[in-house]
Amino acid sequence: MASGKNAKKSRAAAPVVSRRQGLPWLTIGAVVVVLLLVGGIFTVVYSKNRSNNEAAAAVAPFVPSATNKDPSTKITGIYAGKSTVAANGSLSFTEYKSALHVTSTQRVAYDRYPPVGGPHDAEWADCNGDIYTTPMRNENMVHPLEHGAVWITYNPKTIAAGDLDKLKAMVSGQTYLFLSPYTDLSSPISLQAWAHQLKVDSAGDQRIQEFITALRQNSYIAPEPGGNCSQPGFTPTALITTPPTAGTDTVQMNGTGAAAASGEAGAGATASGAVASSGAPASSGAVTTTSTSTAATTSK
Repeated sequence: MASGKNAKKSRAAAPVVSRRQGLPWLTIGAVVVVLLLVGGIFTVVYSKNRSNNEAAAAVAPFVPSATNKDPSTKITGIYAGKSTVAANGSLSFTEYKSALHVTSTQRVAYDRYPPVGGPHDAEWADCNGDIYTTPMRNENMVHPLEHGAVWITYNPKTIAAGDLDKLKAMVSGQTYLFLSPYTDLSSPISLQAWAHQLKVDSAGDQRIQEFITALRQNSYIAPEPGGNCSQPGFTPTALITTPPTAGTDTVQMNGTGAAAASGEAGAGATASGAVASSGAPASSGAVTTTSTSTAATTSK
């Protein structure tokens, strides 16, 4: 018979049970999730960088330089006014005289609609990413073009679904860009810079970025590049779509009826055609609709 001491030892020495350890699936799963997230982030960043690089490469030929002052002329379908080289090396567009101002009651017989230059109101429209929701008075909208801005317009009746949102995203928060609807526009979308215009059907048209790259703040083309694009006192005025008629309140493209601007770059050099007499008959390029827009508004 076992002694009491031995019996206690037997009871204390419990048998050792060996169990095979399973794989740490939770840890492995967590590591896999982290690797997938890292890989996903890398893929997104890589794709975005690649897309940005491709976009930059696509518009690179349209970056202005001393040897390529007006690269916009390479854009298919663009209108560009006739130019000569001025004494300072910039381009001068004889049909579009700068530094010519009209009053708030005067109208200009522009040669294109939307207009791309010429006499304009002394008060310019805000053009730092401003999005106007109503067609705006031509004379106020032309002035920012003189400062090197690009004005994007669209026909609210013919623009494709979703394209307006794309244009707003393109303009919002961007300096020297502004957007507005335009009554009876002949194309869904039209872009204006000083002496230049491009009409397209879609907001996804690559030529839009080419136009902006070539002409926004192009110091060889804009008469007053870098001019202020903010106008705290600006009061939006609705577009009048009836064509201007001959009379004391009509100003011609050559400056007849306008006044030379004072205190602006280029005043005097390009405003020599301004006289105080009344204008001649309106340009035949005026639109023919008789409707008038409602009160103008802007959103930022």
